[in-house]
Amino acid sequence: MQNKLIFITIDGLRFDTAVSQMGYINHLVEKGKAARYKVQSELPSMSRPLYEVLLTGTPAYQNGITHNGVVRLSHEKSLFHLTKEQGKTNATASYYWVSELYSRAPFLPERDRFQFEGTHAIERGIFYWEDHYPDSHLFADANYLLHTYKPDFLYIHSMNVDDDGHKFTSDSKQYRGRDIGADIILAHALPQWLKEGYQVIVTADHGMNTDGLHGGTTFEERSVPLYIISEKVKPQIVEEEIPQLQLAPLACHLLNIQPSSAMQPLTIPGVVGASE
Repeated sequence: MQNKLIFITIDGLRFDTAVSQMGYINHLVEKGKAARYKVQSELPSMSRPLYEVLLTGTPAYQNGITHNGVVRLSHEKSLFHLTKEQGKTNATASYYWVSELYSRAPFLPERDRFQFEGTHAIERGIFYWEDHYPDSHLFADANYLLHTYKPDFLYIHSMNVDDDGHKFTSDSKQYRGRDIGADIILAHALPQWLKEGYQVIVTADHGMNTDGLHGGTTFEERSVPLYIISEKVKPQIVEEEIPQLQLAPLACHLLNIQPSSAMQPLTIPGVVGASE
């Protein structure tokens, strides 16, 4: 059983829009090749705090990343720290806030766009700093890292869905079309990744409301999808909403590494070996 993982965060992707618009990933669910869950994001439903939630499994009151303007390195053990400490390799193609949390802060494009030296928690990274940086380019960056370094853990973070949600709201042709575009990218990449022995998680940090905003407590802002393709997870649809704090320990389980002491015990239904 493989212990390699690709973890994809599609920024700003609502649960209901993912289910209605993303044909390929839901095809895998329909045919018994993937599991689908509904996740309730932590609060505040803002990007930088939720990157920290996804990658460290800790809530904002504990980790101190309480809003988007907190620019400093994380004080918690992230999936990047844990993989490196436990003899596995990691890489990421992500928005620059991920670099500011786990590599260097503040982010300087001329210094920090490409990080291949392996001296930080993030061992290999390619970062972008404009929200409209094309998802097609981002996934090309990710594939470069994948094929050049063959990391055990690859984190991919795309921004175009969130960008169009802010520009046009979640109830728009542009937002729905961008979700379809992300699904097409996955349809192109996933078969090869699975052939190369990777497990895959696809999720989101937060959703988007019909004002083109997020940060609050509504279903539209907090309810996000989780798709898992792994031999360690039963292919099914789980209607019960699971807490977002479960995703970091889930990633540790799939990678076969020890979670940090700050993470919750893993209790996601259908995960082989989880304490359901």
